[in-house]
Amino acid sequence: MNLFAIGDVVGSIGCRFLREKLPAFKKYKGIDLVIANGENSADGNGLTPSSARYLFDSGVDVLTGGNHSFRRKESYELYDTCETLLRPANFPASAPGRGFTVVDMGRIQVGVLNLMGVVYLESMESPYDCADRLLKNAPKITVVDFHAEATGEKRSFAYYLDGKVSAIWGTHTHVQTADDCLLPKSTGYISDLGMTGTIESVLGVKPELTIQKARTKMPVRFDLLQEGPCKMDGCLFGIDEKTGRCLSAERIELT
Repeated sequence: MNLFAIGDVVGSIGCRFLREKLPAFKKYKGIDLVIANGENSADGNGLTPSSARYLFDSGVDVLTGGNHSFRRKESYELYDTCETLLRPANFPASAPGRGFTVVDMGRIQVGVLNLMGVVYLESMESPYDCADRLLKNAPKITVVDFHAEATGEKRSFAYYLDGKVSAIWGTHTHVQTADDCLLPKSTGYISDLGMTGTIESVLGVKPELTIQKARTKMPVRFDLLQEGPCKMDGCLFGIDEKTGRCLSAERIELT
């Protein structure tokens, strides 16, 4: 099977660009399942019911999240009711929603696990302990979105899960890394998928605002850049349906 993981979708302009590019790319590559990180899909940040519906209607099968998942209170009910909208599984149990789901594709089942790192981010349950617990009865094909800041943490966690999952990718930094590969025990990996949004921006934000913040150290509202050329970053994983092993990992940038 071919699984396409899409980097953080930023704002309405990122959502629109995804809708413009994804259908033809799915057909061209014969993609069976699409997973996108949607925690910044609403303008500002966070996810709203409308941004989630827009992405699902555009061809995304599962939405994952991260530290911005709960920025919009209007989405809390959707996290509880929609089985294909995930937030990190190592959030406290009292948080809305779930961090693991199984997609029934008829001929196969695919597990999707969303976890968050703990280096330079909020204190959470250990992703190692959480993964051990949730992967015990996971399908043969299971993939992981690891929303984390530090590349070292991502790579360490990937080696821990090597051979236990089909693929693991990083999200959060919005900058695509060039280390797409197969790990020694045939788990597909990339440290960060990148982002879907405006190219001439700083992680989707207007550059002049990030410069102002850096120079003055004063509070600045980070408005998104809503015009100009865009890109959709991600990684395409080829997975053996019989063994669950990853056969290929290829980073993608569509402009």
